[in-house]
Amino acid sequence: MPPAAAPLPRVDARHVRAAYRRGSSWPVRVDTDAGAYVVKLRGAAQGVAALTAEIVVAELAEAIGLDVPARALVRLDGDVATDDRHEELRHLLAASAGWNLGLRHLDGATDVTAADLATIDADRASRIAWLDGLAMNVDRTAANPNLLRWRDRLWLIDHGAALPFAHDWAHVTEAHPRRPWPLDRHALAARATRLRALDAELAARLDRDVVAAAIARVPDELLAPSGGLTEPARLRAAYHAFLWKRLRAPRPWLPPG
Repeated sequence: MPPAAAPLPRVDARHVRAAYRRGSSWPVRVDTDAGAYVVKLRGAAQGVAALTAEIVVAELAEAIGLDVPARALVRLDGDVATDDRHEELRHLLAASAGWNLGLRHLDGATDVTAADLATIDADRASRIAWLDGLAMNVDRTAANPNLLRWRDRLWLIDHGAALPFAHDWAHVTEAHPRRPWPLDRHALAARATRLRALDAELAARLDRDVVAAAIARVPDELLAPSGGLTEPARLRAAYHAFLWKRLRAPRPWLPPG
């Protein structure tokens, strides 16, 4: 039996400072007794499956040597104080009462721009592209790299669009985990020249126990019933089976060669 995964910390939101109006998800920066977090809301368009993806991909990223902001569960009350009085945000906060996903706010971090991508070394770029291929993440483009610079390190953010299969388990087939992945559309396609050189090492880091531990970090409250899967244990098993099949060599997202 693999060791039990430590649960994510749980904290209460004390004050909503601002909303990040990017796309339809509208994460918010909140103050808690444990510091500031960027909170992804359960009431946003993609629901809790996107929060599950954020957690699982972050855990896998750290297992292969990449940096992701620390995670915690953040509880929002329906009447939490907010500095942003936008009517749509008010409704979104009300729809997100309960446990949401917080990522530690990296104070002073700067967005990596399209012009900055050429400065990322081939090893780091290849690790990021390999992870995104595994997670079927198409939301890291040159127009929107979803990368931050903070304290001279590169940090990965915004993985809610990854693991897209989990939004519709009823239509997942045996062939689905072996689908290829469009590397040519990736923000780091030109820099990810060491994908095949690093492939065996990265896959070895993600053994069955590591994958299971990543999924176990998702609390029951953020596992969305879908396609007849309603029990948390069955949902976790479905995630594990999909990712384990996708990890089987030869990895279907690697370029030919």
